[in-house]
Order: sequence, then structure tokens, then C-alpha cells
Amino acid sequence: MADEPCCRISKKVQICLAFGLLVAVAVVGVLMWLHLYKWNGQGTTEHFADIILGRCSNYTRIVQPALRNVDCQKIQEAFKDAFISKNPCNITEEDYRPLMKLTTQTIPCSKTILWSKTKEMAHQYTRVHRDMFTLEDTLLGYMADGLMWCGDSGTSEMNYRSCPHWKKDCPNNPVSVFWKMASHRFADAACGVVYVILNGSLSNTFDENSTFGSVEIINLHPEKVQALHAWVIHDVGGVPSDSCMTSSINKLKSITSQRKIAFRCQHYRPAPFIKDVTNPECSPCSSMIR
Repeated sequence: MADEPCCRISKKVQICLAFGLLVAVAVVGVLMWLHLYKWNGQGTTEHFADIILGRCSNYTRIVQPALRNVDCQKIQEAFKDAFISKNPCNITEEDYRPLMKLTTQTIPCSKTILWSKTKEMAHQYTRVHRDMFTLEDTLLGYMADGLMWCGDSGTSEMNYRSCPHWKKDCPNNPVSVFWKMASHRFADAACGVVYVILNGSLSNTFDENSTFGSVEIINLHPEKVQALHAWVIHDVGGVPSDSCMTSSINKLKSITSQRKIAFRCQHYRPAPFIKDVTNPECSPCSSMIR
């Protein structure tokens, strides 16, 4: 009978330990949930690494067989190394340098097409005019188009739950830094006549805060680029809210003039634009994206 109180105490301790364990598991679970879902952007695209490898292989074998000697396995590894095990809000251009070196590509002069808020239209155009290139028609852009990716400094795994949103979380995230650097490099390599497709159904047809306005236009080199031709596209049946004579386009013209680059602007409706627009013959020179 003397041992009875001790037994009662032992059961209480067991109950307390069990309860404490449940609380600990719950806390760990909540912390993991908060860690995985702490960002406001969507998580890494499922099968990201496989998609990069597959797109690289398809591009170098079918789309641009001239690049068939490119090592897609090294490119895949360099892409992952740029952001894996790193703070997704502290990514720098240096992180992507090895990837950029592996994806050097020559683009013929007068075959570069930039776009702003007209992505689908620009890609419809290059699907018809296959000798023209948007950024997404280069190896680098082709691989990453439409994908999301990020990691975390505390793990060597990708975060498939959430990634930083460029506005709500931080601008120096893996995706934003990648596209800014890729856009800079694409514009920097352009030569001859450069074309930009703009959305004429928007009040600010030329947006200085867009990638085109803040990155690409300022990285066109007057010693290589003879002129910038703006193709302003209006929705079918829509009422144009901007034209080649309004303040938005005049601002773009002013920027090109300051940079000693000639400027030309033309209006189009989508269907005639895709079908009828033809480009000057390519100059004998070419540009290399490094």
C-alpha cells in the first residue's frame, strides 16, 4: 500500500509527458507550416529541374540545333546552384553568372524583339516569323518561361509551397533577379534595328517602370543599335487609348533621342500585324548574348 501514491504520481507524469509531446509536435508542425508558407508568391514549379533539362534538350536539338553541343546537364546544375541553399530574398546577379556563361547565344542583328504587356502577341509574331527572337525565344528564356523557383538558406531542397512575391515580399528574389539580368543581357547584345511591341489599348503604352522601360531601353547601345521601331498594337474592335503622337510614346522617343538612337512608331491591329508586318533584311553582323 505504501507504493500506491508513487504509482499515482507516475501515471500523472506519463500523462504530462504524453501531453507535452503532443504540444511539441504541434508546435513543430506549425513552425514548419509557417516556414513553408511564409511567402506570398506561388511555390517552385513541380518537377522544376526536369523541366529545365527537358526544355534545354528540346531547344538545342530541335528549336536551335546549332546549339546542339551545349551541355544541358551543366546548365541544369548551374540553374539550381544559383538559388538552392540561399536566402530567397537576397539573390544577386553574381549567383546567376555561371548560368549566363553557359548559355551564350548569337542573335542576328535586326532580329531582336522586345515587348511590354504584349507577351502573347510577341510570341504569336515569332511563331510566324521564326527568324525573329524575343527573350523567350533564346535558350535562357525558353527554359525559364512561365516557371517559378526558390530555395531557402536552411535546406538544400526547393520550396514547392511558396516563394517570395516581388512586390509583397522582396524584389531580390530568384525569379525577379533572373529575368532582370536576362533582360539586361538580351538588350545589351542587340544590334541593328531593334523592335518593341507595345500595347496601344493601355493609357500608358510606354511604361517607364516596366522591364522594357527600366531595364531594356537603357541598355541598348547606340554604337550597335541604329534604330528602335515601336509597333503599337490595338485590340480588335477596341478604341485606341494611345497613339504614336501622345505623351507616352513621346517620352519613349525622347529617351531614344537622348541615347542617339533613331525612333520610329507604327500602329497595327493584331491580325494584320501578325500576317503582314515584314522586317528589313538582317545586317551582316550579329549579336552575341553573353
